[in-house]
Amino acid sequence: WWRQRFPNAKVEFVNAGIGATGSNYGALRAQRDLLSRKPDFVIAEYGVNDGNTQACAETLEGLARQVLSQPNQPALLLLFTMHRNGANAQEWQGKVGTHYHLPMVSFRDALWPEIEAGRLKWEDVEADMVHPNDRGHAYMAQFVTALLGKVLQDLPADDRLPAIQPVPQPLFSDLYEHVVLFEADALKPAANEGWTCDLANPWAKGWKADKPGSAIEFEIAGRVIAFMEFHVRGPMGKAKVQVDDLPPATIEAWFDQTWGGWRCTHEIARDLKPGNHRVRVEILEEKNPQSEGHEFRVLGLGAAGVTG
Repeated sequence: WWRQRFPNAKVEFVNAGIGATGSNYGALRAQRDLLSRKPDFVIAEYGVNDGNTQACAETLEGLARQVLSQPNQPALLLLFTMHRNGANAQEWQGKVGTHYHLPMVSFRDALWPEIEAGRLKWEDVEADMVHPNDRGHAYMAQFVTALLGKVLQDLPADDRLPAIQPVPQPLFSDLYEHVVLFEADALKPAANEGWTCDLANPWAKGWKADKPGSAIEFEIAGRVIAFMEFHVRGPMGKAKVQVDDLPPATIEAWFDQTWGGWRCTHEIARDLKPGNHRVRVEILEEKNPQSEGHEFRVLGLGAAGVTG
């Protein structure tokens, strides 16, 4: 569409998506994977991988603020896909879109009524429980380009273009506008008992151990700390994850689905004081009865509300 409408322009497509991840990880990696390419137009789609919650809307807001705050003032569009039951996260994500006056396109709102009415089958547009097939993707493209076409049609002359408004004050927070991300290869343990850094698996590069009692500690600064681990149906165990002296969380790395492994991002602490905080991970003896091992992989750490 862009190349047809603007044949004299050089158009580059950047696919910055990572499957099975939400806007929490998206906000943490935005600078590396997206904004470093200086995009002019961005589509963000977290309608299925995000929950329909204020917490997910807050991380989407952080991503949106990062995009809108760029010196080249890129445009941002929110796109909403759907689960097989018609659910998605657009109720809460739409609040972010409204607050920042963003255009929004809902694949769900366009097609779900047709599915409910029996005029369209789920399998006509979807390949599985959440992913559109080729026809579904073509519909999404049509919905987006229809909106872009209307914008282009209604665009005033260059000398009458309205000024781009400043980024408004946050709706929920600007914590995820100010972030840092340390993947496994950049994590340097402050203490280590029984863990090794395994970078061989491109989907699961991480610090790993498989013996109960093995512990590793890292330091990171920020008001919010995010913890990333590898979730897969395999010989995976549970770990106790603790920030400073706060109550620990128990995180399960085994799950019952068979479609593969995925990076799970957890917010494990917030409202922290400035300065470094210690994150301790210890493998537990307990595990899911269906798991045949205790392996646990720390894929990375991120922080939000970072100053300086």
